[in-house]
Amino acid sequence: MDAVNTVIRRELHSEVPLVNQIAEYIISAGGKRIRPVLVLLTANACGYRGTHHHLLAAVVEFIHTATLLHDDVVDESSLRRGRQTANALFGNAASVLVGDFVYSRAFQMMVSVGDMRVMEILADATNVIAEGEVLQLLNMHDPDVTEERYLQVIRSKTAKLFEAASELGALIGEAPDDHVAACAEYGRSLGTAFQLVDDVLDYSGVAADIGKNVGDDLREGKPTLPLIYLMRNGSEQQRQLVRTCIENGDETHFNDILKAITECGALDYTKRQAELAAQRASNAIAVLKDSQFKESLLKLSTFAVDRNH
Repeated sequence: MDAVNTVIRRELHSEVPLVNQIAEYIISAGGKRIRPVLVLLTANACGYRGTHHHLLAAVVEFIHTATLLHDDVVDESSLRRGRQTANALFGNAASVLVGDFVYSRAFQMMVSVGDMRVMEILADATNVIAEGEVLQLLNMHDPDVTEERYLQVIRSKTAKLFEAASELGALIGEAPDDHVAACAEYGRSLGTAFQLVDDVLDYSGVAADIGKNVGDDLREGKPTLPLIYLMRNGSEQQRQLVRTCIENGDETHFNDILKAITECGALDYTKRQAELAAQRASNAIAVLKDSQFKESLLKLSTFAVDRNH
């Protein structure tokens, strides 16, 4: 990760001071850096010996960073990773434009690797993520979103980059096709588990731990899985409350909603779905030979569902 951070700082440099300022602000905020870690771990688990995985890990982190810059503008978020969002600090226009810079720099870097399959995986992933963003936009303030429609957003918006990161590591490790596919499935399932736990934490977490405002999803009118489950299993009065809050992005009833989703088992249900996804991830990499890197991937599956941030 030290090597990846060196690449990140080198490649984010620009002659435009504002680009450097916002890029440095975002990168210094830290974060779990799960996606670049996946590139490193899967590459090493598949026997890679070289340095291209450092570059590709940075590319994946750049794509993720660009989506965050754009996401926060769309969601009008004010807090991420415990700090003000870039849009809150520098304005929407600067955040969007620097997000574009980070995206385009990622594509410059992936071209330098000179591998058409690498470019294909990352180009496809970026396109699917953009589709996922639009799908989520269509779901906003819609209380009739089904579980399947919501999971489609997760697969596109979140899990796809996890999948690409894991697939890239196996690919540059020159793993056989079935191992590359297994690593892709690992990433896809892990990403799903991560997002589902984020959905739980948005209602049950502590702002200081999760680094954002609790209840943001409700304020933004996002029908995440806990709310979808409550709509399906709650009383008529609870369903009407959820419908009103989603339609209006009303967080004033947050405590009532939290009480309802807790009592009806919505958080437990969502956590169980996350655990199932994490187990699918662990099962997928059974084909890889035992190593400290495989062991770390398995531990990451456990971390995905046991974390509080």
